[in-house]
Order: sequence, then C-alpha cells, then structure tokens
Amino acid sequence: MSIQDLIATAGDRLTPTERRIAEAVMENPTLLAFGTVSELADRVGTSRPSIVRFAMKLGFEGYSDLQAQERDQVSDQLSRPSHRIRQQQEAGPLRRSVLEAVYDVFESLTDRRLDALVQPMVEAAHVWILSGETSLAGAHTLYAGLSMLRSDVRLVTEYEMGRDLAGARAGEAAVVFDFSRYRRHSITAARALADEGVKILAITDGPLSPIAQISHAWGHLKIPAVGPFDSSVPAVVAAELIVARAAVLLGDDARERIDRLESLWQATGTFFDDASCSTG
Repeated sequence: MSIQDLIATAGDRLTPTERRIAEAVMENPTLLAFGTVSELADRVGTSRPSIVRFAMKLGFEGYSDLQAQERDQVSDQLSRPSHRIRQQQEAGPLRRSVLEAVYDVFESLTDRRLDALVQPMVEAAHVWILSGETSLAGAHTLYAGLSMLRSDVRLVTEYEMGRDLAGARAGEAAVVFDFSRYRRHSITAARALADEGVKILAITDGPLSPIAQISHAWGHLKIPAVGPFDSSVPAVVAAELIVARAAVLLGDDARERIDRLESLWQATGTFFDDASCSTG
C-alpha cells in the first residue's frame, strides 16, 4: 500500500502534529525516503518521537520500516522515463506545471487504482456524480462519457442535491470530484451517502482530503494554479481515463448502447450533415 493510501486510512486518527508530518511527507517524498528522522522532525518543527509515533500509526514498527518502503517507491519513480521528461522540459512555469500535472494523472491512476475506481461504476444500479464548483469540468466530462456507455448515470448539482440523492440506495456508487478548498455540500453529501451504504469513489487531491477518508476507492490528482484559478485539466484527463476503462469493462453492453444512440442521432438529425444542405 502506498504512503498516500496509508495516510488516507489513518487520516481521521492523526493528531494535528501528525497531519503536518503527513503533509510534509507528501510534499517532499524524497525527504522521507533519504533523509534522517531528525531532518524530517526539523522540517515539520516537531520531535523525533512524534515522527516515530506517526510511522507506527501508519502500521510500521518504526521510522526505518516506513522509510524503507518509501525509498523503494521513490527510487522506482525516479527511474521512470516520464520523470526524466519532466526534467528536460524547457517551457515556461505555467506550461510546465500543467504538463507535470497531466503526467501525474497517469502515474497516480495506475491500472490497479483505475480498476478499483471504475468497477463499482460498472456494477452499480445507479451512479451519482457530485462535484465542487472548481471541479465541475471533470464531473461533466465523466457524466457525458459514462452516460453514453451505460444507463442510470446522474450528474447532481448543488441545488438539486437534497432532492436527487434522496433515492440513493446501498450498493450504488457516487463519484465525488472535489479539491482544496473543499465545498461543504460535496463533503456533507458524500458522508451522508456513505452512511447509507453507497460506495464513495473520490477524485481528489490527496489522502488528507475528507473525501478520501470515507471513500471505497480514490484517485489523487495534483491541481496546478492557472493564473488566479485552479486548472481543470487534471480532472478532465482523469475523467477521460475512467470513461475509457469503463468502456472496456462494459464490453458488448457499451457497444450496443452506443449503436442505439447512433441510430437515434441519425433518425433525429442530431448532427449537421453538410451534404444534405448542398443544392448542387
């Protein structure tokens, strides 16, 4: 299990000091992988025993065991071609940060994690999609694609949430897009659905996210700033990966549904046909 997953599992049991340690570890994984316990303690502004207690709360016997696992993961990442590509980028800061965020989507949403997110969307009788204000682009992309692959997919807005989610039942799935600063309605709705037995599938920004801590499965995205706003690009890329994987898992059911949609579009003249407008 990755350090992010371990932190998400222990998130609601972490003290304020341990949350600061978790944030420092996620911000700079190499410090945990190759630094000493004293260096990490100095960075956070805490004591060595606090670092050891943090490691034990994540399920390790001590700091050295936690460090050994993270060292293996960081060493593996540093050997990947995508990381070398990042280092060779000569574009400006904005372009570089967005490109790095896109690369990170593919590294974060591994095949295993992607399947953990998508399988409940394929199996559930209904899929509910919730989103905060700044993550709507990803939610709309997921809704547009998934609803063409299967029935009973609903994008729920903030103002429709109470009415629409009243029908949610145990065993169904809710996909929640939200990033810091988290929208209150997304968090409260996700918690209420989780209490009803709905599987929460979170697309968020880290294991300390309040959505990750109650989720059945979650995906971690880095969200760069674009001018005064957060970028929508990582959430859209993640949604497209989810839709592509759902199409594979749904197989013939998805293909038959798309064929029916295509027939309806043709019958109703949904798309502009340049040939039909020709007078020659």
